Amino acid sequence: MAKIDALENLYEVLKDRKIHPMENSYSCYLYEKGLDKILKKCAEECGETIIAAKNGVNEDTANEICDLIFHLLVLMVEQEIPLEKIYGILEERGKKIGNLKTFHVTDHNS
Repeated sequence: MAKIDALENLYEVLKDRKIHPMENSYSCYLYEKGLDKILKKCAEECGETIIAAKNGVNEDTANEICDLIFHLLVLMVEQEIPLEKIYGILEERGKKIGNLKTFHVTDHNS
C-alpha cells in the first residue's frame, strides 16, 4: 500500500463512520460529542507530541504524531475539509522559496 493511501483510507473510514455510526467506535464517539471534544483531543495530542519530542524517544514521538494526525483527520471530516484541499495547500507551500517571515526591528528608545 502506498503511504498516501493509508492516510486516504483512514480519511474515508472516518467519513463513513460519521455517515454510518457504529457502536463502540471511538471516532463515532468523537462525532457524537461534537466539535469541542474533537478540538480538545487535537490540543491534547499536540501537547503529547511536543512532550514526546522533548523527551527524545523517537518511537513515542512517532506514535503521538499518529494520534495527532488521526484527530486532525476527525476534525477535517467534521469540518468537511477534503484531503485534496490539504494536499493542494501543502503542494503550494512546497513551491515557495524564501518564505521566512521578516522580523521588524523596533526602536525601543522612542
